[in-house]
Amino acid sequence: MKSALLLSGGMDSLAIAYWKSPDIAFTLNYGQLAAQAEVDASVQICNILEIEHHIINIDCSQLGSGDMAGTAKDPLAPASDWWPYRNQLLITLTAMKAVSLGVTNLLIGTVKSDGSHKDGTLEFVEIIDRLLACQEGGMQIKAPAIGLSTSELVKIANVPKELFAWAHSCHKSNIPCGQCRGCNKYSEVYEELGYDLDRLG
Repeated sequence: MKSALLLSGGMDSLAIAYWKSPDIAFTLNYGQLAAQAEVDASVQICNILEIEHHIINIDCSQLGSGDMAGTAKDPLAPASDWWPYRNQLLITLTAMKAVSLGVTNLLIGTVKSDGSHKDGTLEFVEIIDRLLACQEGGMQIKAPAIGLSTSELVKIANVPKELFAWAHSCHKSNIPCGQCRGCNKYSEVYEELGYDLDRLG
């Protein structure tokens, strides 16, 4: 029995990597604008934490919507960073690789604030967990931080500041734009944690 983590290189999945010490981490380059920075951050995180790391490259850029895809947001989008069925897509693609490696528990980095999207809710996690569990491999999906804010997660996980500095949260670019929802969240969490952005690490 192995555990794995869907690792984006952002603050939430980084904190879960440190907190839960999965056997394996998977990072997906699915055509998002900040893909290279997310991959680079994830590689560094896994090297530091000595976690086996797999990168999955699937170009779904033609299916994207909003900030992450560099397109106008879909009329159904609840926010500018909405990518249709994103978590369903990422979990499915990761599970396809993970099941061949003997993974039975797949962790995702969903936190309380992700509930603004339907695929960030407890209902979604419970449904996708049942969906995968009823298929070959009986894989389970767990969102250990779904009831926590990002700052609460980082505190509970006791993530070292020098590791936390590797997180990449920008939705629009490999270099933080400072204007998107991801960058705004990054700044807000640093402030809540009492970190100095200029002196972190």
